[in-house]
Amino acid sequence: MLEDKVSEAILAELQRQGASKPSKLRIEINGDRLKLDGEVDLFALATAVVGAVAGAP
Repeated sequence: MLEDKVSEAILAELQRQGASKPSKLRIEINGDRLKLDGEVDLFALATAVVGAVAGAP
């Protein structure tokens, strides 16, 4: 499903951002819920979502 691909892309990008700058973004995952504390690079997140929708790896 498209929703699954978008959800996976969002989660992967947020985890990447959190790992690269842990002092700026903390992420807690609880099932299908996310708790974010910090700054998110919206352009990078949007790019990941567009890539998932377009079929990029």
